[in-house]
Amino acid sequence: MSKSKKTFWIYWLIITIGLAGYLTIQLTGEDKSAFLPGKTSHGHYQIEAACSACHSDPFGGGEVLQDACTNCHGQELNVADDSHPKSKFTNPRNADRLEKLDARQCVTCHMEHKEEITQDMGVTLPDDFCFKCHFDVAENRPSHKGMEFSSCASAGCHNYHDNRGLYEDFLAKHLDEPEHHVKQDLKPLSLEPAYHALAGYPIKRYPAKELKVTEADIPLTVRDDPKIKQDWMDTSHRQSGVNCTACHEQQAEDSTASVWVDKPDHKACASCHSEQAKSFLDSKHGMRLKQDLSPMTPGHTGIDMKKTAHTKELNCVSCHGAHRFDRQHAAVEACIGCHDDKHTNAYKQSPHYNTWLKEINSGSKENVGVSCATCHLPRKPVKYESGTFIIAEHNQNDNLRPNEKMLRSVCMQCHGLGFSIDALADRDLIDKNFSGKPGLHVESLDLVKKRLNLKKDIQGM
Repeated sequence: MSKSKKTFWIYWLIITIGLAGYLTIQLTGEDKSAFLPGKTSHGHYQIEAACSACHSDPFGGGEVLQDACTNCHGQELNVADDSHPKSKFTNPRNADRLEKLDARQCVTCHMEHKEEITQDMGVTLPDDFCFKCHFDVAENRPSHKGMEFSSCASAGCHNYHDNRGLYEDFLAKHLDEPEHHVKQDLKPLSLEPAYHALAGYPIKRYPAKELKVTEADIPLTVRDDPKIKQDWMDTSHRQSGVNCTACHEQQAEDSTASVWVDKPDHKACASCHSEQAKSFLDSKHGMRLKQDLSPMTPGHTGIDMKKTAHTKELNCVSCHGAHRFDRQHAAVEACIGCHDDKHTNAYKQSPHYNTWLKEINSGSKENVGVSCATCHLPRKPVKYESGTFIIAEHNQNDNLRPNEKMLRSVCMQCHGLGFSIDALADRDLIDKNFSGKPGLHVESLDLVKKRLNLKKDIQGM
C-alpha cells in the first residue's frame, strides 16, 4: 500500500471514529438538535430533545404521532367539548369532507419541524383553511357576506377546537352586560386543613395538628438553620402538622430505607398536592420534567425573559420558595422576577395591580385582587370523595392560547362579555396590561343581536 493511501485511510478512520463518537454523544445526551429535521414549533421546542415523546415507535406510521398528540392534548379537547372532533370526520355522512381536509389526524393541520409555514398555535395550513368546508357560509349567514376566510379565527369569532365562549346562545345570554360587574366572582382557594381530606394526603403520619418549633424532626446529621425553622414556623405546613421529613425524607432507590434529601423536587410536593403537580408538569414550566429532561430555565424560552433569571431552574419552590411557600410571592413577584415582556412590565402600573395591593394591604378576605396568578393560574373545582375543593390550575398555558379561552375562566368573573372580547382582541391594550379601554371592537355580539331582532321581526309579521 502506498504511503498516500495509507495516510488517507488513517485520516478516514480518525474522521469516522470521531463522527461516530460525536453522534453517540448526541444520541445519549440531552442535546439531540443534530438529528432534528427542522426547527421545532413554539409549543414543543422545550422537549425537542425527548424525541420518543412523539416518536415512540421509529417504525410506526401516522397512528403513532396521533397517539402522541392525544396523550398530551386529548384531555384538554375533551374538556373543551371539541367542536371538530374526529367523529365528525369518520361519520359516513361527512365522507366528502375528508376529501377536502383529513382532520382525523392532528398533523394535517399541525406539522412539526416546518418553521417556514408554521403560524400561531402551531398551525401549518394556510390561514384561510376554513374555506375548504365552509365556502357557502354567507348563504346561510348573510351577516358574514364579504368577510375574508383568513379572519375566521380572529379574536372574538371562531376557534377550531373550542367555541364555548363564542357560541351564539352563549353570546345571546350575555348581551348588553356592563364593562365591570358590581360584584366580582373570584372563588377563594381551599386552604388547610381542607387538604387533609384530599386523596393521597398522609394523614396518619402527619395528623392535622399544629406543631411547635421544638417538634421539627430535622435529623441530628443535618445543620439546624434557625432561619429555615422560622420560615417553616410561619407556614400553614407547620400549622397543619406537616413536619420536615414530610418533604425531605424519601425512599432510597436501591433499598426500602428512607434517606434525607436536602433539596426535594416536585415529586415531594406531589405527594400531597397531586392535582397541582400534574397540571404543573403539563405546563410550559414543567413539561421538560415530565419528559425526564433537566428542569426548564428561562433561558430555554423563545420569549423575553430577564437575563438575571436565564439559568434559574424551574420547579415548585422556584415560585413558592423553599420553607416559606408564600402564595402572595408566587402570585406576582415570582412571575415578574423572570418575565420581561411588555405585558408583565406594565402590570404594576395597571388597575389590576391596584386591586391586588388593596387586597394584600388591607388583609381583606374578599377575593377582589387581580394578581398574575388570578388570570394565568385560574381557580378550578376538583372533586374528591370528601368533597369539592377550589385549587389553582398550575398549567399557565391552559387558558392562554387562544386567549379567548380566558373569557369564561377569568375575564367574566369581573367584566361583561362584550368588554372582555374587545379587550382580548386588542394587542396594544394587552401590552399595557389592560390599562385603559379597548381600542378595537369585535362585532360578534352585534351580529347576534341583529339576528335575534330579525327573528323577532319575522315572528311578529
